[in-house]
Amino acid sequence: MDRFRALEVFIAVADAGSFAAAARALSISAPSVTRIIGDLEAELGVTLFNRTTRLVSLTAVGKIYLEDTRRILHEYKAANDAVRGAHRVPTGQLRITAPTLFGKIYITPIIARYLNLYENTTVDAAYLDRVVNLFEEGIDLAIRIGHLPDSSLVATKIGSVQQIVCGTPSYLAKYGVPITPKDLNNHTLIALKPDGLRTAWHFANDNLRIKPRLEFSSVQAAIDAAKMGVGLTRVLSYQIAPDLEQGNLQAVLPEFAPEPLPIHIVFGGSGRVPGKVRAFADIAIQELRGNPFLNSA
Repeated sequence: MDRFRALEVFIAVADAGSFAAAARALSISAPSVTRIIGDLEAELGVTLFNRTTRLVSLTAVGKIYLEDTRRILHEYKAANDAVRGAHRVPTGQLRITAPTLFGKIYITPIIARYLNLYENTTVDAAYLDRVVNLFEEGIDLAIRIGHLPDSSLVATKIGSVQQIVCGTPSYLAKYGVPITPKDLNNHTLIALKPDGLRTAWHFANDNLRIKPRLEFSSVQAAIDAAKMGVGLTRVLSYQIAPDLEQGNLQAVLPEFAPEPLPIHIVFGGSGRVPGKVRAFADIAIQELRGNPFLNSA
């Protein structure tokens, strides 16, 4: 049995939740997928998948094995790239992730520059407002906003941003500028949905429970509503920096703002860093560190 091929098939089935879908993704027959997984389970002496007529799902041991196999294949690919010289010259697909709005504003132009510089590369970019496990999801490089936990990842700080409460000058002229966070209770507030939990806004020395009149799951929608004069919202400084500069929005309560949130580029730290990762990181560091909207510290 080709063990590395078996691991690729195992990951494909886990990702697709289906033997047939994994077969289509890998361009092999469904019976071949079934046989490879059966041989792998027999060799390991464990059951990796629960099988029903409608669903294929990982067992508890299968979930643990999936994390390990992703890491193994990542390191195997990195080793092959190193031998081929890809640790020096950017080649192949680069998979990156960033917060949705940050990616749209700042990362897409960097991707364009990267692709123009290195013709033997492709990019798969996932803009998601959640923390992505690089090894579990096969990501080469991520942009993260916020304080990082200790890990084996290489992290390079590229700037910082601030949480800002803001509204239009016309709204503030009509309803008054809040002097303390508690004054927000007298305003129409626009909040982001906190996954069903009651909303709290954090300030330097306190947390304020708020009662938003309007809630969105989209940051851009909250900003747009604030720009329409609906009320006050709280977002990160980079998300509204041009609007603040142009006077479309006005920040309030700056003296009560919590400490800035750092922005990091992170990638796997084991072994030699592939050229595609290093090249993209170098461009991003150069571009983002020089951006005045990403320096709230």
